[in-house]
Amino acid sequence: MKQATIMLDGMPVPFAEGQTIMDAAMAADVFIPHLCHHPEFKPQGSCKLCTVKANGRYVSSCTMFAKDGMEVENNTPDLNDKRRTLLQMLFVEGNHFCPSCEKSGNCMLQALAYELEMLTPHFDQFYPDRPLDASHPDMLLDFNRCILCELCVRASRDVDGKSVFALAGRGITKHLIVNSRSGRLADTDFSRLDRAAHVCPVGVILEKRQGFAVPIGKRLYDANPIGQQMERLAERTARVEGGDD
Repeated sequence: MKQATIMLDGMPVPFAEGQTIMDAAMAADVFIPHLCHHPEFKPQGSCKLCTVKANGRYVSSCTMFAKDGMEVENNTPDLNDKRRTLLQMLFVEGNHFCPSCEKSGNCMLQALAYELEMLTPHFDQFYPDRPLDASHPDMLLDFNRCILCELCVRASRDVDGKSVFALAGRGITKHLIVNSRSGRLADTDFSRLDRAAHVCPVGVILEKRQGFAVPIGKRLYDANPIGQQMERLAERTARVEGGDD
């Protein structure tokens, strides 16, 4: 039986029935930029960074099923320009100060900005007033960095069975909340061992007393760009790695 394939930037990429374009690309070690995608959870296509052109139409590669003979464009100037714009909006909608961030060097948002050569935020900064929650004995929440990917929401609900996190509000007022009467993480059954504690692609959920344990310069994306780390990226998104995710 003939192996079903898609043509991804002119390269034949095999796939199995039920796989998305993203699944097929990752299996073939082809990087498609993304933030909200995670192989453990059902895809939802919220960040739109993984947008590709499939048979001439813009689609989210994490939700679009691969079809035999499909022509897919991924690494093109047009798509990368749109991805840069999305990144710029994410940067200005939050408070992302990379030089002082504990997640610097391990942050997917930062790594994608380098990968896609985002030189400036372009838009005016929003400087939203967002809180920190240091109430939990083991974990710190810095809402300034939230990009609304919902990975912590999905992990807490679908893996941990706790539903500690949720998104509230609409449009520009949409924000991450903690599901407790007080709104404090300490008033939940959240644990540093929860899957939700280790899926944030930016620096919102941090373990206390672990700051800069790995010095900047020796972190995940310091040595090699995110687009050259497909094997490591797959490991990073597939399991907990001692709290380093």
